[in-house]
Amino acid sequence: MHTTTIIEVTPENVREETLFCVKDLTNPGFKSKEKWFGKRYREGLRMKILKESGGKSIGFIEYVPASKAWRPVQAENYMFIHCMYVYAKKDREKGYGSLLIKACEKEAKQRQMAGVCVMASKGAWIASDLIFIKNGFDEVDQKGRFQLLAKTWDTAVPAPKLLDWTTQQKQYTGWHLVYADQCPWHEKSVEALLHVAHDYEIDLKITKLNSPEVAKNAPSGYGVFSLLHDGKLIEDHYLSATRFKNILKKELGQN
Repeated sequence: MHTTTIIEVTPENVREETLFCVKDLTNPGFKSKEKWFGKRYREGLRMKILKESGGKSIGFIEYVPASKAWRPVQAENYMFIHCMYVYAKKDREKGYGSLLIKACEKEAKQRQMAGVCVMASKGAWIASDLIFIKNGFDEVDQKGRFQLLAKTWDTAVPAPKLLDWTTQQKQYTGWHLVYADQCPWHEKSVEALLHVAHDYEIDLKITKLNSPEVAKNAPSGYGVFSLLHDGKLIEDHYLSATRFKNILKKELGQN
């Protein structure tokens, strides 16, 4: 393992350190996430980037007190990991992910929290459970493709649990895209899907989530991205224009 440093991203240095996933300061997704990050930082959200000694970014972690998490989770006095990612495949078996998790655990203990929890899945746009189990996390709840894992050091506190996002889906008649700026890739997806909807003469209604309380009651497990049609969840993560076209062809019965 090379010499590494963990850098904390703040509203003051975000343009220097970037948001890891999007580094182009002129990218609309960067601008949206930067604004979102500034507001959420005041609520306790933190982002840390792991760098090599030469300054190259290896991975990052984003976490927040679970009461302010943008996922359908209920966890009293826990820290919640939104995202964690080690970019290069060659770096994923070198302990870098564990370094980031340990940094989160250290801060949770400093804040006198009961533990750390995270949602995991073998599906897209979210980490699998393997790295967390390796670091002492246990599964405490499961719904659909999502697992909720927790590492607890205060067992007097109730175990974290997932909220039932399916109850929210029936209110969405027609085509709906519900999203938040928690992921900087969403702006690109929203624009692309709107163009496709226009081409197919589909009225795609867009709803942007503007608070963690609203996001906890979003109609999908991922929470910050939901494509729905007549009360049915079609996708729960970032979509490309091509993928949306294929979905529309199937839903509309086109070849």
